[in-house]
Amino acid sequence: MSPLSQPVRVTVWGENRHEQVEEHVAKIYPQGMHTTIAEGIVENLGEGCQVRTVTLDDPEHGLTEEVLAETDVLTWWGHMAHGEVADEVVERVHRHVLSGMGLVVLHSGHWSKIFMKLMGTTCTLRWRSEHDRELIWTVNPTHPIAQGVPHPIIIDEDEMYGEFFDIPAPDELVFLSTFSGGEVFRTGCTFRRGHGKIFYFRPGDQDYPTYHHRDVRKVIANGVVWARSDRAERELPELLRYETGEFFKGRTYTGPQR
Repeated sequence: MSPLSQPVRVTVWGENRHEQVEEHVAKIYPQGMHTTIAEGIVENLGEGCQVRTVTLDDPEHGLTEEVLAETDVLTWWGHMAHGEVADEVVERVHRHVLSGMGLVVLHSGHWSKIFMKLMGTTCTLRWRSEHDRELIWTVNPTHPIAQGVPHPIIIDEDEMYGEFFDIPAPDELVFLSTFSGGEVFRTGCTFRRGHGKIFYFRPGDQDYPTYHHRDVRKVIANGVVWARSDRAERELPELLRYETGEFFKGRTYTGPQR
């Protein structure tokens, strides 16, 4: 049976620190941002998904080998405690992404250890948190992540991110943001690393109710569906030796039969 015929298994990872120490954030997200993000995915995908939430303070940050093996797509939100994520957990997530697990990185996750490792750059950017209005323009309307999304998405207040955003050139640019200060930002980008697909989506500062926004929730759900691999097995890319004249299915070929 094709993996795409089964509900997508999603693990929503949240740092869950601002909600514990900042009263105004707790009022916006009383059950934690990770819970609100998970609810948005279920709201859009219904029986087409199985969603669990894990947080930084869970044992192994909730990202054990068993959890990752049962995860088709991992979503990641972090901000104030990137440095507390254990390097061995980052290595574990990195291996699973290269082997085919999807990854959706949200907002300040651009500075997470896992995203920086996958990008190979500083992932720095310009920012300002002054209640800017954000317009999210679809620049690739045929992309699956853009389906059912208005053009533009209007977010009345959020943190500003601006260029230059120090990332590799995206494989696909799906959304571009403009802000009330005149800045622009590559706000919806896709990448492929090994067998894994990655979607970065900018909105979602903790000081604003962005993850309650209907259209933001739709984009995240679309990103989850897009990032799921259609590969039957999860495995790292392998460099294989071929004998002369042997191509895809020679007698010594042991790789994927695709």
